[in-house]
Amino acid sequence: MAVPPGRAEGASGTDVRRQVLGLDGLRGLAALYVVLFHCWLYTFPGYPDSSAPPWLDGLMFGRLAVVFFLVLSGFSLAISPARHGWGSGGVGQFLRRRAWRILPPYWAALVMSLIISSFVVPASRFGPPTGSSVLVYGLLGQDMVTAPTPNGAFWSIGVEAELYLLFPLLLFVRRRWGAAVMVACVALPVIARGLMAADASPVEGANWLAPHLAPVFVAGVAGAGIVVASDRVRRLPWGWFAVLAAVPVLAVGVVRGSVWTVNHYFWVDLAVAPAMTMLIAAIATGRPAVLVRLLTARPVRSLGSFSYSLYLIHLPIVLAVIRRVAPHFVSRGLPTFWFTLAVALPVSVLGAWLFARIFELPFKGNRSWKSMIALCRSRGTGGGARGLRRT
Repeated sequence: MAVPPGRAEGASGTDVRRQVLGLDGLRGLAALYVVLFHCWLYTFPGYPDSSAPPWLDGLMFGRLAVVFFLVLSGFSLAISPARHGWGSGGVGQFLRRRAWRILPPYWAALVMSLIISSFVVPASRFGPPTGSSVLVYGLLGQDMVTAPTPNGAFWSIGVEAELYLLFPLLLFVRRRWGAAVMVACVALPVIARGLMAADASPVEGANWLAPHLAPVFVAGVAGAGIVVASDRVRRLPWGWFAVLAAVPVLAVGVVRGSVWTVNHYFWVDLAVAPAMTMLIAAIATGRPAVLVRLLTARPVRSLGSFSYSLYLIHLPIVLAVIRRVAPHFVSRGLPTFWFTLAVALPVSVLGAWLFARIFELPFKGNRSWKSMIALCRSRGTGGGARGLRRT
């Protein structure tokens, strides 16, 4: 998944200063969970019937973290349109802004991943990446075309790119017919497809996940209406609503078991999206205050500021540590897991911070090559203290 950027951007590409506190913190914690999930996943074989100790089963739901990213992405992108009557403001402008924000760090991470997966440790059971991998992943076509992956986390970037193309149409439907119609237009066909599958349990492959995951993105778009809702609506206990919506999903997961849950992600994703949306709505209204304070604490907020970079580059580092470094120092199983946490986790976080400084933040903080060049020149002449307008 792409981890959504730190400031809301509307369909017109118009950025708004971050006024919804806590969203960066949510991104950071979700990205950190994905790192822990991959440390767990590649240490213990047999997923979803993992050989890991049962007390580590809470780390096996990395897919749900990506679902959360998609809900949060829809919410963040829709904040500005919600404040401006759900207007589109220009499809081309929106797509250009998205490409400028997302593609440079993605392409840099792709180069890094290609090098590591070609010369250090393959990222795919099909072996090192090929020329088709470069083409497919370079053009963000991985959700539509199969090729040996250079980085297993990149699947969600392709999904999100497809959802960006859908976003202006969602705004049009939301503006003309309302949130309920928007959600129904996307969710009902997906639900119908699921019900028509064998045993009403669709088998997912590595491709064409965007149509399935579109409803969770749309849930986030609908939830962004909270930023312009009346005070009476904003004061509703959205946090408790989120808990109540999540309890049935959690109860089914506990009763049926983690393996069943993973094998039925098609339905679990759809069922958990409302709870995720209401949690984000609660944060957007400043409640619960203790959670907002945690999410806005400097370390969590800082982690969120480079969470996209962390998502992009962590997996090659985790794989290299588990498969190339750890065998020289520790035995398999739990020792390797602890070793990976001690080595790969801090290297991933520090590496992502540095990566973001070079490949992400300059594009996040400037809207064009012209402004980036002007900033470099101003710094060279001692005028960098004033800086340029940030996105």
